[in-house]
Amino acid sequence: MHLALLLFLLFDNRFWETLEPRSWTDEQLLIMLTDSPWAQTTRMRDTAPLPVYLATAKPARLAEAELERRYSAQTQGKPADDTAKLEYQAFLRENEGKVIILAVRNPNRKALAQAEESRMMEEESFMKAGKKKFRMTGHLPPGESDPVLRLVFPRPTAQGKELGKDLTFELYLPGVTGPYRQASFPIKDLLYQGKLEM
Repeated sequence: MHLALLLFLLFDNRFWETLEPRSWTDEQLLIMLTDSPWAQTTRMRDTAPLPVYLATAKPARLAEAELERRYSAQTQGKPADDTAKLEYQAFLRENEGKVIILAVRNPNRKALAQAEESRMMEEESFMKAGKKKFRMTGHLPPGESDPVLRLVFPRPTAQGKELGKDLTFELYLPGVTGPYRQASFPIKDLLYQGKLEM
């Protein structure tokens, strides 16, 4: 009896392995982008939590696409400025397999518009994989219909143990109380259908 319950809980918590994205509940979509192997909510004492996720990982891409499908169905007939979203999709197609994108939900747009803050973000944000440290190479700003800041990092060419135990991001996020944040993703947890996704 205990083994059956344990197996149920194990598979229930990994819904992305057993269910198609269209079958994910709204809560499961939220979990995928805030509290899954590819997502977490960064917290600092006395500061607002800030969700970040690996937007280039297949499970996160599937969750974003499913949210878009559901959201589009609800807003038919209402015009939306999709420029940022279209630019992001084109960037993904052109750079597939070359970059890792860390997404930050609901960033402070006013602070991002300040040149000094944007420069600080680009100079003070890094990704660590194994013994290597990678500087952020650019970002894709949020838009009206896509309120997500996407930070672009080069994709490490290393595989397996060379990547180390964690993929760690050290970030400076403009306009956030406690702008220096860290997010760390254990490499061993980033498997989706038997393949490393990041």
